[in-house]
Amino acid sequence: MTEPTFFFISIAISISFCFIIQTHVLASSNSNNNPFPKEAHPTKTGYLPVSTTSSSAMFYYFYEAQNSTLPLSQTPLLIWLQGGPGTSSMLGNLYEVGPWTFSEKSFTFRPNSGAWNRLFGLLFLDNPIGTGFSVAASQNEIPTDQNGVAKHLFAAITTFLKLHPEFKHRPIYISGESYGGKYIVSIGYYILKENEGLSDSGRVNLVGVTIGNGATDPETQTLTHAITAYHAGLINDKQKEELEKIQMEAVTLAQNLKWSEAADAQTKALTNLQEMTGLATCYDYTRKDHPYHYKDWMTELLNMAEVKKTLGVNESLVWVYHNSDVRAAMYADLMKSVKFKVEELLRSNSIRVLLYQGQWDLLDGPVQVEAWVKTMEWEGIVEYLNAERKIWKVNGEFAGYVQQWKSLTNVVVLGGGHFLPADQPINAQAMIEDWIFQRGIFGNSSSFGFM
Repeated sequence: MTEPTFFFISIAISISFCFIIQTHVLASSNSNNNPFPKEAHPTKTGYLPVSTTSSSAMFYYFYEAQNSTLPLSQTPLLIWLQGGPGTSSMLGNLYEVGPWTFSEKSFTFRPNSGAWNRLFGLLFLDNPIGTGFSVAASQNEIPTDQNGVAKHLFAAITTFLKLHPEFKHRPIYISGESYGGKYIVSIGYYILKENEGLSDSGRVNLVGVTIGNGATDPETQTLTHAITAYHAGLINDKQKEELEKIQMEAVTLAQNLKWSEAADAQTKALTNLQEMTGLATCYDYTRKDHPYHYKDWMTELLNMAEVKKTLGVNESLVWVYHNSDVRAAMYADLMKSVKFKVEELLRSNSIRVLLYQGQWDLLDGPVQVEAWVKTMEWEGIVEYLNAERKIWKVNGEFAGYVQQWKSLTNVVVLGGGHFLPADQPINAQAMIEDWIFQRGIFGNSSSFGFM
């Protein structure tokens, strides 16, 4: 889409909002042309402004807890941020952790047995602006770095809390996956710093962050792809050496602050990895054909007039799974690290950090995450690295491994790839619930109490 076209469409949509914060409480009626059963409707949807000087706004959809064991005022609130950059959080909602998932075979919804809103409220944000159903008044307003992303997210989250005062004191956890691992850390860090200057009544009650298969420290992670594929038997020694040269080129360019060139080299390395291995997807090296067909059915579903009406979205807004304008704006950010922000969150002694990875992810899996975690400058890192890596079971079945020290927990989940909650829904659900409530294996090493 050209910039003039993007600008025209965005302005037309923004004008329709009339500069009013919108909250759409969904109707109970259901049209015969609408595949959304009323039971699958979000509790609330709407738009949250990201600036007082612009009509740009972030789209949200919220599902209240299905079976909270606590009063709602104490029920944790999870915020989900998708990656990309430029991928809509509808992916996390309809394919991974939302209360209802979608079957493209029959074009129908079905309850998600591994939903993350069983015990928690679940808030999805289309971030950055321009992503999904979110609106950028102009292409120039799309953030180009993590500070810009965090500033917009902070404005959106605090507005949501002001619109719904009953959420004010609920414990907040920010979660998501992939490139969202940078968003999660950045907004967590931003909240931490903003809270320092606010009174108790004005602070955001952030308790923890959860990063799934995160692209958190690209410099370190990029150097691990060749060796991971080699030890998995996917490439030979000659291919490993060839790939390592390209990986080092990407890292060297990043170290010299040539960010766009570094992103080009990183893309080249990942393209070569895909070609060398012949895999259907590097997101899960066990899959023999490409399993991820969600782009087509989500695009069809979310562009239906009745579905847009259900979600409270202007019918003229075209939903795309991945916004190329957002990726272009964020391109120079791809190889930048946010590891130092993780270190600050851990040093705060008030915010817990959960890292989790699917076993079969070649891009942001266990090897990549361990590589950057062990380089952290945090006073607890030695104790963490020396902590026992425990065998983790769910309902008596072997589920993976857990390693933790104080506020840092890392989980490797067996039998899954990059989109772990979709691959192992029950185990992922058990993980997030037990970690938040610090139950079982997740309560053995932490000095933190549930807030």
